[in-house]
Amino acid sequence: MTALVLLGLGLQVSQVTPPAPPADAQAAPVVRSPIDWDALPPLPYRRTPRPTAQMTAFVLAEMKRAGCPRPIPVAGNNQLRVDVAVLIGEDHVVRATIPRAIRCPTVEQYAAGLVVSYARGNLVPRFVNAGNWYRAVLLFDWVE
Repeated sequence: MTALVLLGLGLQVSQVTPPAPPADAQAAPVVRSPIDWDALPPLPYRRTPRPTAQMTAFVLAEMKRAGCPRPIPVAGNNQLRVDVAVLIGEDHVVRATIPRAIRCPTVEQYAAGLVVSYARGNLVPRFVNAGNWYRAVLLFDWVE
């Protein structure tokens, strides 16, 4: 008999719904990047690379597929800017890249990969210090 009473209490307790959060509960605060993007020196390219039309088409397709926010057009022109923090190793080779969040992960990662390709054999060694972080900026332009 005692077992049945305990079983009944267990069923009653499990059916109780948790209280709703207070109406004045605030959303989680926005997390800011620990990277001071403005303090990073520009990545010293020998020849400044520019994304090709095919690269821009890929970015547009990914933004549309993933529902990413699009830049506001100015006079019919759109420009998406992606900043990438770049760590250079002792051999003047890219060791790490961290794209700045633009709320489109596929495009962020694509840009980080492009920077690695762009930097290969294209950095001015005398302006690069091993173990330092730099900022690369990619601009994808298109007309709508």
